[in-house]
Amino acid sequence: MSTPRKRHFPPPPLVPDPPGLWRRVPPAIFPPIMGLFGLGLAWRMLGAELPAVAGLAEVFLGGVILVFLFSAIAWSSKPFRRPGVLDEELRVLPGRAGVAAAVLCVILTAAVLVPYAPAVARGLAWGGMALLLILGIRVAQAFLSGPEEARVVTPVFHLVFVGYILAPLALVPLGQGGVSSVIFWLTLAVAAAIWAKSLRQIATRIPPAPLRPLLAIHLAPLSVFATVAALLGWGTLALVFALAGLALLVVLVASARWLLAAGFTPLWGALTFPLAALASAVLAAVPHPAGRWFGAALVLAATGLTIPVAVRILRAWSQGGLAAKTNAATV
Repeated sequence: MSTPRKRHFPPPPLVPDPPGLWRRVPPAIFPPIMGLFGLGLAWRMLGAELPAVAGLAEVFLGGVILVFLFSAIAWSSKPFRRPGVLDEELRVLPGRAGVAAAVLCVILTAAVLVPYAPAVARGLAWGGMALLLILGIRVAQAFLSGPEEARVVTPVFHLVFVGYILAPLALVPLGQGGVSSVIFWLTLAVAAAIWAKSLRQIATRIPPAPLRPLLAIHLAPLSVFATVAALLGWGTLALVFALAGLALLVVLVASARWLLAAGFTPLWGALTFPLAALASAVLAAVPHPAGRWFGAALVLAATGLTIPVAVRILRAWSQGGLAAKTNAATV
């Protein structure tokens, strides 16, 4: 009597992207690009202390702007073809984080262009904040109209509702310190509310492993508050935020095994910009020589993290797998 042959059932293939140019560009490409912007700005700040690297920082930032422009044109072709696709992107967490990061990259472009085109930088800063306001309204509407079990405050809320704090990086050097002070205090109140709500949630609900890298986003506003406070001349306040950021970084590093338990995913893009922002914060807020040495070490650490993560995520986009993994919308 012959033994029955085992039947093998291969996994179903991933749904292929539809034919046509840029019909399923994933917003998940933008968080690592945001990380590259932050890294370039950190190198620029370090270049003020080490002139030998100043020119390299500017070349790097120019390259990041080109990468962002190409990516922005590619993704924006989707809502131009079908405006309703934006709502579909915002329904999933990677899409929401990616769209918010794309808007924040506009503001970071303004910060890069301040020494070269001040008028353009001012327009981009205000235009980016206008786009962020529109995005915030859409996200708030979806949050309030969704089912109660889906109303969870995530770290991505910092990008959507606190991201305005990036604008003073361009506005303060352009002489708009007054409005930058208003932005600082308003966004600090919102960030504090998000931090408090997130602490209450994590005490009762452990995030699933694939979403844990997003927790690193909590470090970003702390770091940018430190840098902006330093730009506004509030040295003591800047130091407090920088030290708080360093303390949070120690917690994140100590929890790295738990934080990265799911292995590499596109959400690792959320690890990049907080570390780069902290490097700038330490350079700006911590007195010398400690600030220079700690800041330089953080810049090197951010370089070792951000560039490999960005390359891996952008390569996944070019190879066609990133859209399916992040459930990107299709036009």
